[in-house]
Formats: sequence, C-alpha cells, structure tokens
Amino acid sequence: MKELRIQSGLTQKALAEKLGVSPTGYAGYEQGYREPDFKTLVKICKTFKVSADYLLGLEDDTGAKQQ
Repeated sequence: MKELRIQSGLTQKALAEKLGVSPTGYAGYEQGYREPDFKTLVKICKTFKVSADYLLGLEDDTGAKQQ
C-alpha cells in the first residue's frame, strides 16, 4: 500500500482522512501490524483502483494470480 500511496502523491495523514481512519491506524497497515476491516479494504481498493486480490498479494500488478 505504501507504494500505491506514494505514487498517488498522498501522505499517510491525507490517506487516513480519506479512508476515515486515524493516521496511527493507517500507519499500522503499512507497517504490517494492523489489518484493515472489510469496509476499509474496499475503500482502499476504490481509492487506488486495484483489486482486493492485488492488495492481499494474491495477484501481481498485471492481474496474474500468484501461487
């Protein structure tokens, strides 16, 4: 998610506000010690126009499934 956020020109704080979570909570997503709930995951997918499979590491950026 960090790469997507940086490519979009957003700070952690700006993205956290957009998603309706605290900046500390969002930082936890990027650092791997927190996971977004389903609604937040959907918001992240819509924000970056990517699939949940991509965010979860189940497919690469070409849409190919990972094994």
